[in-house]
Amino acid sequence: MQLVVGRISRPHGVRGEVAVQVRTDDAESRFAAGSVLQTDPAAGPLTVTAARWHQGRLLVSFAEIGDRTAAERFRGIELLVEVDSQAEPNHADGYYDQQLVGLRAVTVAGDEIGPVREVMHLPAQDVLVVAVGAGGQTLIPFVSEIVPEVDLAAGVIRVDPPPGLLDLGRAEPG
Repeated sequence: MQLVVGRISRPHGVRGEVAVQVRTDDAESRFAAGSVLQTDPAAGPLTVTAARWHQGRLLVSFAEIGDRTAAERFRGIELLVEVDSQAEPNHADGYYDQQLVGLRAVTVAGDEIGPVREVMHLPAQDVLVVAVGAGGQTLIPFVSEIVPEVDLAAGVIRVDPPPGLLDLGRAEPG
């Protein structure tokens, strides 16, 4: 299974260094010099030559990116590593995005909400994008107060929504 560990956001300086939005709790080993990362869309692999923290951002140099012009072409590229699909995340109560996408979201009362389509990583918290109705979607904050249970074996996420949360995604346009 491939795991997203980062996303190239923008060039930094003129020598090809890029800022990376980190999506792993183990940035030091994932972005260690010599690490080889796959890319999505396919533009790599990319080999890390150096990584450093600067003003709260991870700046990474890759052997394949030599200048700012080349770095600009990699903006928005996701960085991937291969992991054992049976391995558990390194942190307690953690899940890989790939484990959550496709699970059925249901309320604690058993009402069907819809399938999880995406996990968004926002500054305040992660958010589940759940498909509802014909082409609609609702955003569910992925916090224990609202999502008290994730049952990977059963393929279900149980949601205890506050009043009105699910109504927003089901509202008719107009």
